[in-house]
Amino acid sequence: MSAVKKLLTKSFFERLISGIILVLIALATIITGGDVLLATVVVISLIGVFEFLRVFKLQWKFPGILVYIASVAYYAMIRFELSKYILVLFILLLILLMASYVFTFPKYKADEVMVCFFGLLYVTFMLSYIYQVRMMKDGAYIVWLVFLCSWGCDTCAYLFGVMFGKHKMAPVLSPKKSIEGAVGGVFGAALLGFIYASIFADHLTIKNAVIVFPIVCAIGGIISMIGDLMASGIKRNHDIKDYSKLIPGHGGILDRFDSVIITAPIIFYLVVFMKLWGLA
Repeated sequence: MSAVKKLLTKSFFERLISGIILVLIALATIITGGDVLLATVVVISLIGVFEFLRVFKLQWKFPGILVYIASVAYYAMIRFELSKYILVLFILLLILLMASYVFTFPKYKADEVMVCFFGLLYVTFMLSYIYQVRMMKDGAYIVWLVFLCSWGCDTCAYLFGVMFGKHKMAPVLSPKKSIEGAVGGVFGAALLGFIYASIFADHLTIKNAVIVFPIVCAIGGIISMIGDLMASGIKRNHDIKDYSKLIPGHGGILDRFDSVIITAPIIFYLVVFMKLWGLA
């Protein structure tokens, strides 16, 4: 009973309501796909970049503005199938960031320039894989694995942690997270993958989906916790609780998408490699 009381708090209901709204938005945009999904991911990425740069007080400074411009250019290249020039974009951004550092010295510090370049990779580049997974073969179904093994793992870990958590997983970095919660999260993600594959197996060209999806979700669930802890580490280093208050009960875009950021590309390449190896 005490575990149930701990669970049914105001914060829990805020998280639940916000989570339902996020799921509805995800359903509408991901099912539609195409430019609607792309536009949504662009907006999410730009907000995420803003939140990330604000941590370092760079959100309105020239190096930060370069990151916004590069983010939009990056998505334009994806949209118009100019992916072969993306490396050129990254090199150009790096050169411009270095130029802003050199020609305004000592206005900006070297670590601020590096933070801006990392922001493009960490937020924009990684989040773009939501769209890229959706556009691959069977993407209309595979893309949901990104959320099953990130949000699903997070939700299951939260529930298991509240009810059974005793042993701290990262006591300094994230005191509320427990080993029991982590195990429950990975198991929950794998179970969700199995249920999902069982329902939609007939619509997939992937072989052995009821085996492949739980494995992918379990691996993705483990990786998603690294993304979650990574975001927590940045906040700890800069003494902030949340990246913003945009989403009640969750914080900002980076607070809610911290695990999705690292999970999306993992799902993409897991599926690609398993297909290449004849396992899917």
